[in-house]
Amino acid sequence: MKIKLFAILFFCISVNYSQEVLDRVVAVVDNEVILQSELEFQTSIFAAQRQIDPQTAGLRDQILNSMIEEKLIYAQANIDSIIVSEDEVNQRIDYQIELFKQQYGSVANIEQMYGMSIDRIRRELRDDVRKSLMSQRLQEKNFGSLQSTRREVEEFFAIYRDSLGMIPEKVHIYHIYRNPKTSDLAKKEYFDKAQLILDSIKAGADFAELAKRYSEDPGSAAQGGDLGFVKRGVFYPEFEAAAFRLQQGELSDVVESPVGFHIIQMLERRGESLNTRHILIKIKSDDAADLRTIEYLGDVRDSVINGLAKFEDLAKRHSEDKDSAPFGGELGVYYLNQLDKNLLDAVGRLKAGEISFPRRIEYAAGSYGYHIVYLKSRIPEHKANLEDDFNEVKKLADDLKRQKEYEKWISEIKEKIFWELKI
Repeated sequence: MKIKLFAILFFCISVNYSQEVLDRVVAVVDNEVILQSELEFQTSIFAAQRQIDPQTAGLRDQILNSMIEEKLIYAQANIDSIIVSEDEVNQRIDYQIELFKQQYGSVANIEQMYGMSIDRIRRELRDDVRKSLMSQRLQEKNFGSLQSTRREVEEFFAIYRDSLGMIPEKVHIYHIYRNPKTSDLAKKEYFDKAQLILDSIKAGADFAELAKRYSEDPGSAAQGGDLGFVKRGVFYPEFEAAAFRLQQGELSDVVESPVGFHIIQMLERRGESLNTRHILIKIKSDDAADLRTIEYLGDVRDSVINGLAKFEDLAKRHSEDKDSAPFGGELGVYYLNQLDKNLLDAVGRLKAGEISFPRRIEYAAGSYGYHIVYLKSRIPEHKANLEDDFNEVKKLADDLKRQKEYEKWISEIKEKIFWELKI
């Protein structure tokens, strides 16, 4: 619809960058201005991400037009009384901070990178996040449900069929997933380890130091187990149930969740948001558990191959993938070149109607299970047609329809809201 800008992601860099550019106003939109430094910064980011020359002819004009449109949409959102709640703003800021953590490894690294405290970063983000959410809400209101009719899709295909090119090979896949169950004896060893750590904390040991040494949560261990402020509904129910019962500074007993045993300490509570820290001891599968899971899936596979049951029916009863099990294990239709290595290895040599042998699949660092994959159909590379590729063609038709409506809408806004170029 328009150029994606990255002001929120890179706002701190912009502060430093603007000091190196002689500033002047390049555009005015309603009650806001766009500075030369902002334009240069957005242009450099856009060019760097696409590995193109920032001096490319017309690029600055394109970026500036997009920046103007963003401010026009925000101004229109104000006129239309589009409201976003503080909770929505806080959730988006929390999400943004999590992205920063993934990028830089810790809160301390973020603060060092941007030269300001995490609290100040949150404050600096707030205004841009609110504007972004309001603009997004207004566009969803106007275009979110806009779709092409069957006739419009057919007309789109008739006009653009020659430019659609070849459709890559597609596969329609299902799976049945199982997580190896650790034996009670092995599980007790992990519980006892967590209990020993809890006893040490109660005896005066430093929680943060033990978290750095023993916690197996890679996202929080380096921060002494600190999870930051998180709203209700983000953590596992077992974790939240224990955490919300705690008073400030209080420790939980050892708490079990699907990922292992937790020791939780309440740092601060603000309504339905908690700032806790924890130490996680993961429950690791033993070799016997892996073997039992492989044999179990092998028996399920044999049942389908021998005609005793349908794959979809067994997936509903036996798969532990909660997202796909209710739909008979259906993962969907994918281009072959879209699949990750695990799935590509599983279906690469299968023929339509075949089922893979049990295979190990890693879905997060240190987390894995086993699954069998059913290849329902395989569609070879081919020229686009409406029979096999209707959904893909419809998506392109929808995008074009939204683009045209967006351009018409922006033109109307430009007639109503003051804006002016200064260059």
